Amino acid sequence: MAKRRLNKRQQWRIEKIQNERTARAARKEKAVEDQAAAGELGPEQNGLVIAHYGQQLDIEALEGEDTGKVFRCFVRANIDSLVTGDRVVWRPGKSATGVIVARCERENLLQRPDNFGALKPVAANIDHIILVIAPEPEPHDNLIDRYLVASESTDIPAVILLNKTDLINDGNRERIETLLARYKSLGYQIEQTSAARAAGQSAPEVEALVRGKTSVFVGQSGVGKSSIIQTLLPDESLRVGAVSESTGKGVHTTTTAKLFHLDGGGDLIDSPGIREFGLWHMTPQELEYGFREIQPLIGRCKFRNCRHLGDPGCALETAAAAGDISPERLKSFHRILQDMTEQQARGLKLT
Repeated sequence: MAKRRLNKRQQWRIEKIQNERTARAARKEKAVEDQAAAGELGPEQNGLVIAHYGQQLDIEALEGEDTGKVFRCFVRANIDSLVTGDRVVWRPGKSATGVIVARCERENLLQRPDNFGALKPVAANIDHIILVIAPEPEPHDNLIDRYLVASESTDIPAVILLNKTDLINDGNRERIETLLARYKSLGYQIEQTSAARAAGQSAPEVEALVRGKTSVFVGQSGVGKSSIIQTLLPDESLRVGAVSESTGKGVHTTTTAKLFHLDGGGDLIDSPGIREFGLWHMTPQELEYGFREIQPLIGRCKFRNCRHLGDPGCALETAAAAGDISPERLKSFHRILQDMTEQQARGLKLT
């Protein structure tokens, strides 16, 4: 599937921004060279990106006498974009500053598309994605599936964490249990907790989930991600977003991705709230891979150009009829596929 095309004005704006960035990078590179020539930069050493602030990043020193200290660093112009969780090689400067000279190889990278179809990095070197859902706002399987598709496409394991279990009642219990059972049958790890019941203390099930791993929390706004993080990091001043009483939707609270070290071991990346995970940059084949039960069926349809929408000899339809694909998951697959097609069509109309 082709990327979304841009009209002339959008192309002009992007070119203008790129030229401005190039000019800034040239000035920054000259300043770096001047510091190096004056002997103001220390030896190369390993570091970890723990926060991103526009053109500057916070780097934690991983070796030497400054181990554990944080330095505000610039980035050499020839280095691709860096994200929280990246391991880098850097050189210390004056007054807790420094310069990043290289990025180490990544184990994985979590990305999401922007409005123009370009992929925007979110975080790197993640052990698992913790997808937080809650009884309120009501969890929708299509939104859950979008996150899981993103997880599968990056080969980063996903865990589904049901928060706010204190809000489960006779009116929603059966629906929630059915929803969780569907994903458990696919092999996804399911955990349950309640940040409210924990009364400011981290729940044992959450501590066990993050211990010794680098975790990133994702999910619909209002499900309590920040509340859970606060129980894990009680000394950090993280704002908790309230759920709108009129719409049931939460408000975005986090403004930049940041990595925190947990007292019990492990790291946690607190990323900006994402209400939806757009997937229209993906191809239909990549979407197929994003559904675990569809992966074994890839390439088994009668026709190579099968649209999976009732076409004769469709392997997905056959598997659904045999009960190997749930109706809800197949409906979700069709909806995402349709959304991708419509988004692409709208992108083509812009030209």
